[in-house]
Amino acid sequence: MKSSSTQVAIIGAGPAGLLLGALLAKAGIESVIVEQRSPEYVLGRIRAGVLEQVTVDLLEAAGAAARLHAEGLPHEGVELCFGGARHRIDMHRLTGGKRVTVYGQTEVTRDLMVLRAAAGLATVYDAADVRPHGFDGARPSVRFRKDGTEHELHCDFIAGCDGYHGISRQSVPESALETFERVYPFGWLGVLSETPPVSHELIYSNHERGFALCSMRSTTRSRYYVQCPLDDKVESWSDDAFWGELRARLDPAAAEALVTGPSIEKSIAPLRSFVAEPMRFGRLFLAGDAAHIVPPTGAKGLNLAAGDVGLLSRALAEHYSEKSDAGIDSYSERCLRRVWRAERFSWWFTSLMHKFPDTGGFGQRIQRAELDYLVHSEAASTALAENYVGLPLES
Repeated sequence: MKSSSTQVAIIGAGPAGLLLGALLAKAGIESVIVEQRSPEYVLGRIRAGVLEQVTVDLLEAAGAAARLHAEGLPHEGVELCFGGARHRIDMHRLTGGKRVTVYGQTEVTRDLMVLRAAAGLATVYDAADVRPHGFDGARPSVRFRKDGTEHELHCDFIAGCDGYHGISRQSVPESALETFERVYPFGWLGVLSETPPVSHELIYSNHERGFALCSMRSTTRSRYYVQCPLDDKVESWSDDAFWGELRARLDPAAAEALVTGPSIEKSIAPLRSFVAEPMRFGRLFLAGDAAHIVPPTGAKGLNLAAGDVGLLSRALAEHYSEKSDAGIDSYSERCLRRVWRAERFSWWFTSLMHKFPDTGGFGQRIQRAELDYLVHSEAASTALAENYVGLPLES
């Protein structure tokens, strides 16, 4: 077995792991990232890309925000569509100047990969049988197999940034974990197309046929979604069928302005809320999807992951530079407070905008009444705006 060492071993080279590595490097802390997939596979994941200001700030601190600022699309508002009309929530005004930035998660990952490679920092891709060891003691390590050779990476701490299905959370004894989950009775059928967005801001639509979302990746690439049954198959949806269903769920002006074209990616994603508590187990820390999942309605997934690693990088910097473990000891509590607020918002927004099997006529009227109140009440609009642009990292 080949042995090596580092200060922090990071499992997972998605945006959470890469951002953590970049922030640690800025603090003078050595890390090695171990990823079971290839770089091409990691970059091939199609994900959302609405970035809160906190996430943008962390990317700036990591030195990975130049292309984001050059190509990202700042959004100061969002539109809610119901009853055949759209209503704009002016997030910028309601939050004292805050906004979100539309910039694809794939591009965030690419920028962080390029940054790490340029700095000559160690990343092991295509690592097989990755598993953390000894994190309940003083000498943790990560073992894996690369090109037929067994490796053991000794470290001070392990950061599990390997997602919902990753080995990090699976390695924690079940007796040490408490999990909370809500599985929603529908999915999102998503289409990516090389077409200009129907609107310069996102449109969230509540319709009797089901939810729809009009989003974008750039001024020439659009991302659209329609709510669909969980047992639907992508193969059952032709491009024409998708565009027809999307158009039916929009207001007349948006339906008329919609530019359609061949899909370049089409998929169905289930929706769930999930939280694992705590997020620290000795010298193992969970971050991002390894610890929590939110439905995509509130665009919180990547942003919560960024917040986790932002707090973790600060805690580790305090440990090494100030010889203080206060940040490490409070990591889980601080993260979970922010996570549950985002879970609440994502659950509420999902419940408000989607058609549930048991909604019925009464439920639809309640949704409509709440939406009407939301767009006509300054207080309600402000609450939506504050949560949508993102709560502070420490609050």
